[in-house]
Amino acid sequence: MPRILVPYDPSWPARFASFASELRELAGADWAIEHIGSTAIPGMRAKPIIDLAVRIRDLEDFGTHLTALESGGWRRGSAVRSHPVMILEREGARVAIAHFFTAGEWDAVHQRILRDWLRSHPDDADLYVHAKCDAVAAAARGTSAYNAAKTPVIQEIVDRARAARGLPSVPVSDK
Repeated sequence: MPRILVPYDPSWPARFASFASELRELAGADWAIEHIGSTAIPGMRAKPIIDLAVRIRDLEDFGTHLTALESGGWRRGSAVRSHPVMILEREGARVAIAHFFTAGEWDAVHQRILRDWLRSHPDDADLYVHAKCDAVAAAARGTSAYNAAKTPVIQEIVDRARAARGLPSVPVSDK
């Protein structure tokens, strides 16, 4: 499946809010849910898939609500190893990805840190957009997978963002 980046869509925040509300309603849980990923960065080109960070108490909390989420069309899936991920597809297309993080890891989640950094550092946002475009081209040529091609730039930016918060570097690739 080819990766396609589209111009920023001002409807993405509202789509996020709808998916977040849906997750809370399905689970019957008052989870903190934040918009992450490129669609959370105003003006950024992105794949039109909404990423959500969901703060759960612990992994048992996730397991307790798994069946309810699946009944709403969310399914487990992803090569991510560090935390549970659920995917929502509509009409055969992926529309949202929910990443579940425990309360204990919430403040150090690199996806949240990256989002905050890119919102306030336009030079790094530009650097990231160029890396994403290069990654799409590399994937189209078959010389690199999309995520692998952009990971070095993500690592560089996350390292800067974490250092600014006094946090150590962590590997951003968890696949």
